[in-house]
Amino acid sequence: MFPKVHAGMDKETNNNMDCGKSKGIIGEKSMQILVAKMKKYPVLVWRTAWKVGRDDPRRVIHAVKVGLSLTLVSLLYLLQPLFTGIGQNAIWAVMTVVVVLEFTAGATLCKGLNRGLGTLLAGSLAFFIEYIATESGRVFRAVFIGAAVFLIGAAATYIRFIPYIRKNYDYGVVIFLLTFNLITVSSYRVDNVMKIAHDRFFTIAIGCGVCLLMSLLVFPNWSGEELHSSTVFKLEGLARSIEACVNEYFREQDQLEENRDKSTEDPIYEGYKAVLDSKSFDETMALHASWEPRHSRHCYRFPWQQYVKLGNVLRHFGYTVVALHGCLRTEIQTPRSVRGLFKDPCIRLAGEVSKGLMELANSIRNRRHCSPEILSDHLHEALQDLNTAIKSQPRLFLGANSNQATNMLALAAAHATSQKHAKYSSGGGGVSLSSVKTDSSALMEWKSKRESSERKFLRPQLSKIAITSLEFSEALPFAAFAALLVETVAKLDNVIEEVEELGRIACFKEYQHGDENIVVTCDKPQVIDVTQNQLPSHGVD
Repeated sequence: MFPKVHAGMDKETNNNMDCGKSKGIIGEKSMQILVAKMKKYPVLVWRTAWKVGRDDPRRVIHAVKVGLSLTLVSLLYLLQPLFTGIGQNAIWAVMTVVVVLEFTAGATLCKGLNRGLGTLLAGSLAFFIEYIATESGRVFRAVFIGAAVFLIGAAATYIRFIPYIRKNYDYGVVIFLLTFNLITVSSYRVDNVMKIAHDRFFTIAIGCGVCLLMSLLVFPNWSGEELHSSTVFKLEGLARSIEACVNEYFREQDQLEENRDKSTEDPIYEGYKAVLDSKSFDETMALHASWEPRHSRHCYRFPWQQYVKLGNVLRHFGYTVVALHGCLRTEIQTPRSVRGLFKDPCIRLAGEVSKGLMELANSIRNRRHCSPEILSDHLHEALQDLNTAIKSQPRLFLGANSNQATNMLALAAAHATSQKHAKYSSGGGGVSLSSVKTDSSALMEWKSKRESSERKFLRPQLSKIAITSLEFSEALPFAAFAALLVETVAKLDNVIEEVEELGRIACFKEYQHGDENIVVTCDKPQVIDVTQNQLPSHGVD
């Protein structure tokens, strides 16, 4: 027996050694993979940083402006004469620059003025509370300060729920509440709290001043121009999406697969994506633009609210483009041989709509009114051609017999039931149909069996068979596509009206012959994270 025991021990030892070797091999491979990733990491970081700066060089300029501003306010600490006059409270200037300096001048003005106004009001009210409290006893002083903190805190918080205050001055109310409580509560234990409040207000004013100078005078980025450029980009994106959508709908199958292999991104979606996601961006840029002065040499009047209205109209237009794009992915598709009957008028109509959107984008970019011929005869002719092409194929949409749709549905139901019974008859649980009977009897029999145990198997297959059995089912998907394409023409009128209203309020120059030849490709504007006010939040202090 002992040799067997030793043999088992030797076998177990060999297994442990094999496991140890395999674990060692796996560990070495993991280490090699980790080292390879670490080598690629610096290259990946450099490529990402380069791409961010190449997409929008203003980001590099803004980063330099923030670094320069922080260096300037740090001199309050680094230079001995300035540090002697201000002291430890110089840190508030640094914190103000970090919090207030934003990407656009409008955002900086909004936060800077809110911060300065909130600090000034809070300091003034705290001085008044302190003056009254010092004239009383210590017990009454504590009660009075506690009551003041409660009343002011509750009132300021309630004011923040007012829509106008929340939209324009929410940050200022938060700063007011924070500063007031710091000064008022600290005054009970600290004797020189008024000097601290004075130094804090002074350093905050220095920080806000540096931010405003950097935003307004050193390569300024205006919120109004950002909103203006994004509107032009959205119009051009919609124009590209409509044209690409119609071209893909009538493209041959082999060409369609070849284009999908070349690019993983959908150009149609890329065109209208910015329109659908623009509501928050438009409202934020419009709010910041309302704080900006007239900055250009031509002193353009900036109707920021009209840009928001135009953005709403463009989103409704974009919803139609989304539905048009969805026609390319439907389960029931019109055969390409049938689509070819309407190819030319549809492509022509989409081209005219796209041309109109591009003209609107060009007029906004150049700040001029639209061409009087934007709704030209070519657009109306394209509509008439599409209407004529549809009328020339009435059998595709109406069918030869009005009762044939019901008959085909009954035949499809009976055929699906018989196929399902043949599949499950071996289990003994099916209900048979000996043959496909008359249309009415098959339909009635299917209705009587719909509550049976086979319902969960019949309905998915039956619905598709019934739809595809309809005589005019081939034309239904194209009818939806054509209706949406005509809807874009109808909604184009609404877009033109809003653009013309924008030109009237903003005092755009009048249209002159030859202006339509000036076409400049609009670069994609920077996508700003409006939920974080252009830059990651650093707090409210």
